[in-house]
Amino acid sequence: MLYTEQHVRENIRTREGERVFYLGKGDRLTPGARDWLTRERVAILPGEAAKPQEYRLPNGAVLREKPEELTHLQGNVLVPKTHPRIAFRGAMDSLEAELLLCQLNCPNLANQLGEILDLARRLIRCEVLDEAVPVQKLCGLTEEEQRSRSHRPQDYFGIPHFMPSAADGAVVLALNKCRCAARQAELAAVRAFTDADGRIARGDILKALNRMSSMIYILMCMVKSGKL
Repeated sequence: MLYTEQHVRENIRTREGERVFYLGKGDRLTPGARDWLTRERVAILPGEAAKPQEYRLPNGAVLREKPEELTHLQGNVLVPKTHPRIAFRGAMDSLEAELLLCQLNCPNLANQLGEILDLARRLIRCEVLDEAVPVQKLCGLTEEEQRSRSHRPQDYFGIPHFMPSAADGAVVLALNKCRCAARQAELAAVRAFTDADGRIARGDILKALNRMSSMIYILMCMVKSGKL
């Protein structure tokens, strides 16, 4: 397989607290992918080194082989595929799929949707590697600017809050599907990162997903009002 920079970003793993990339025998890296790994100081290890000598369960039990009904949570830790964090990752996969289809069918929004897609993929990386989500603008807007526009569309776009209808056209409806997928991912994140006492472990991920659905709604308003 030829790994591009995007493929590499999606397949980063952790080993003894350090980020690594496993390159299988016969696999290759594009120059851009290799440059990114070097710049990010990610070690390139042989693919055969990826298989752990043993697997662990959250209760401390040790397994020599990986059962089909279990999957990786982090490193060599295995959990059932019904685990809330695995369900969250599945919801993020669905969100990415909707964003990609929307990007394909709405070429005028390719750049904005590309930024939102990048954020979705960054959230998965931050969850898997236990990294903090960086605070930055989304589609050129700060968090406060997004909040203002999504709460007061009449002031910015000349239209009130609205419920989508078939009359709004294919682009608005495609964006609405993405917005719904972002909301579903946010709900999955709440279930995954809220403990029995109601404490939130990854508020940064929840906040980023909320910003994402707001940004998609802003795009809907811009398209509907003819400002995009």
